Formats: sequence, C-alpha cells, structure tokens
Amino acid sequence: MAKIQFSRGIDEDVIPDVRLTRARNGQSGTATFIFTNPKILGQDTNEEITGMYLIDEEGEIVIREVKAKFINGRPESLEAVYLMKSDDEWDRFMRFMERYAQEYGLGFSKSKS
Repeated sequence: MAKIQFSRGIDEDVIPDVRLTRARNGQSGTATFIFTNPKILGQDTNEEITGMYLIDEEGEIVIREVKAKFINGRPESLEAVYLMKSDDEWDRFMRFMERYAQEYGLGFSKSKS
C-alpha cells in the first residue's frame, strides 16, 4: 500500500499533480508535487506539517521542502520538491510512484517541453 503523509500517521487523500524532470545524463532528477486543497490544510485539522512522507512496503522517502500557497489569507495548496541525485534514488522514487498510481488508479502522460 503506497500512501503520502504530511504529518506522521495521517494519510493525505488529495491526489497530487506530479511533474518529473530528469537531467539528460540521467544522474539527477526532480519531482514536484502540487496538492490543491489538501486535507492537511483543512479547517478541521490542527496537525503540523513536518515534511512529506512517501510510504510503501519498501519504507519511506522523506521530503523536507514543503511550501504552502495562500490566497486571501487562506491556505490553497501545498508544493513539495524532491531532488534525486542518483540512479538509485530515481529508481526508488519510480517504484513508489508505480505503486501509488496503481493504488489510486492513476495514469502517466509524457509532455514535451
């Protein structure tokens, strides 16, 4: 079971928009997650965001760079950026994303830009 948490023990239900980039040499990559109106920012939640945790049967990937976007003083979205500096980190991340996509019935699309 693959899941995402912002505070340990509380699963995030909102499915993120995930953008991947990879260096031409394959040595590094970036995954940018954007959550619009995530559960963790809801009015009925007082939990502190301690990072973003990608959890599956292999363990967890911890992402510390999480930013909130506010509109008119209200939290609107969260953005988390994961920098991968090796093939191993890229491969591990992709295994998580495959499990997460399968869990939530998501697809993958390539864009040329």
